[in-house]
Amino acid sequence: MSRHDLTSLPVHKLATEIAARRISPVDVVEAYLARITARESKLQAFVEVYADDARLAARAADEAIRSGHAVGPLHGVPIGVKDLVEIEGRVTTGGTQAWRTRKSQHTATLAQRLLAQGMIVLGKTHTVEFAMGGWGTNTHLGTPWNPWDLNRKRTPGGSSSGSGVAVASGLAPWAIGTDTGGSVRLPASWCGITGLKTTIGRISTYGVLPLSPTLDTPGPMARNVEDAALLYTVMHGADPLDPLTLGLPYTDPMPHLKRGVRGLRLARMSEGERKFASADVLAAYDAALVELERLGAEIVDAKLPFGFADVAALNMRIMQAESYTLLHELIDDEKSPLDPHVRPRVAAGRSITAQAYIEALYQRQAMKKAFMAALDGIDALLTPTTMTTAVPLDEVDQTGAPAHYTRFGNFLELCGLALPNGFDGGGLPTSLQIVCRPYDEATALRIGWAYQDATDWHLRRPAE
Repeated sequence: MSRHDLTSLPVHKLATEIAARRISPVDVVEAYLARITARESKLQAFVEVYADDARLAARAADEAIRSGHAVGPLHGVPIGVKDLVEIEGRVTTGGTQAWRTRKSQHTATLAQRLLAQGMIVLGKTHTVEFAMGGWGTNTHLGTPWNPWDLNRKRTPGGSSSGSGVAVASGLAPWAIGTDTGGSVRLPASWCGITGLKTTIGRISTYGVLPLSPTLDTPGPMARNVEDAALLYTVMHGADPLDPLTLGLPYTDPMPHLKRGVRGLRLARMSEGERKFASADVLAAYDAALVELERLGAEIVDAKLPFGFADVAALNMRIMQAESYTLLHELIDDEKSPLDPHVRPRVAAGRSITAQAYIEALYQRQAMKKAFMAALDGIDALLTPTTMTTAVPLDEVDQTGAPAHYTRFGNFLELCGLALPNGFDGGGLPTSLQIVCRPYDEATALRIGWAYQDATDWHLRRPAE
C-alpha cells in the first residue's frame, strides 16, 4: 500500500492487516510521520512528536508480531495523546507555558493500558491551557489549525484541539481527549470526527492533569464509531488508583455494536433549544432524525425539567471552583506566563463561596433524578453537538463558550457520542450528539454505528 492508503485505513481494518502480517507497523508509523512532517508546520496539532522512539517501537512491534509474540490485536497501531496525560520521563505541559519543561514522574493508567496493548505513541497533542476552554485556542503554545478551511484559521474546538486536528487531518489514526464540559465532543464536531464522552469513573483519571475532578472524563477520538468503541474497550475498567472506577460493571460495547436501532426510542430536543443552533446545524440535525427513524428507531418528544443553559451555568460553577482550588498559585501570580483568556476563567473561581459550590453539588443530585425521570422509557436524547460550525478565530468571543449542548452531559454524569452528520454551505462539518444514561456508552455507540453504517459523512476528509 502507498503511504496515503496506510493513513486512510480505519483502525479496525489497519489492526487486522497488521495482525495478519500483511502490513508492517514500521511502514504504518513511517507513513504517519511523513504526514506529520509534511503538514504539522501548518496544522500545529502536536506539542511534541516522538519520531525516534515511535520508529524504535514500530521495529520492536514488527519483530514481535512476526515471531508470534503479539501482545494484543492493537499491537503496532499508532496513537496521539493529549498533553494532559502523564507519560513518565516525558514533558507534560497541560497546555501552559508555565509548565513547558515539566517532566512527568509517572505514567497515567490510561496510557499504561495503551502501551500494554502494544500501541505506539506518536506524540503529545495540543490542548487549551489547563483544558479550560471550548474554542481550542492557546495563546502561548499555539492554536491548531482546523483542516477543513486551509485559507482562514477557524476554531478547532477545545480543549482537546490537537487530538481533533490530528485525527481529522490524518496525522494520527485516533487519539485521546478529555471532556469536562465538552472538550472531546466540541473538537469532534468542528473537526468532523467521532468523539465519545464517557461517564465519570468509566476511564481512570489517575495521571491525567485535573481541571475539575468532579467532572473530568477521558475519552477516545477517532474517525468512526467502530474505532471509538474499540479504543474505549482498551481504556475503560477498574483502577485501584482511581476510586471512582471501582465497583462499576464492565461492559464491552463490541458484541452489540452492530445490532441496529430498530425498536429504540430516541428523543429529539425541545423546540426551545432549537433557537441556539444555526440553520445549517438544524438542517443536518433534522435530517439525522429522519435517517434514524428510517432505520427503525422511534423519534419521540421528551419534556425536560430544565434548559441546557441552566445546567451549563451550574457545571461552570463547579468547574471554576475546583480549577481555582487546584491552580490558584499560578492564577494569582501575576508574573506567571498564562493565557490571557484562560486566567480570568479560572480566576472566577476565587469568588465562588463554599456555600455556592456545595449548593451546586446538591442541586446536581436533584437535577440528575429529575432528568432521569423525564427520560424514563427513552434510550437516548439527540441534540446537535455545537451551535454552529467552526468559527473564524478573529470572530471568537473569548468571554463566551460554545458548549451550550455539551455541558449538561458532564453535570448530569451522562455519556455522549459526537459524530459527523453533514456540512454547512461553506463545506464545514456539522455534528450529531447522542446522549445516553450514565454508564450506557454501549447504547450510544450502537446508535452511532447504525447511523454511520447508513451514511457516509464520516468518510469524507478535508482537502489537502
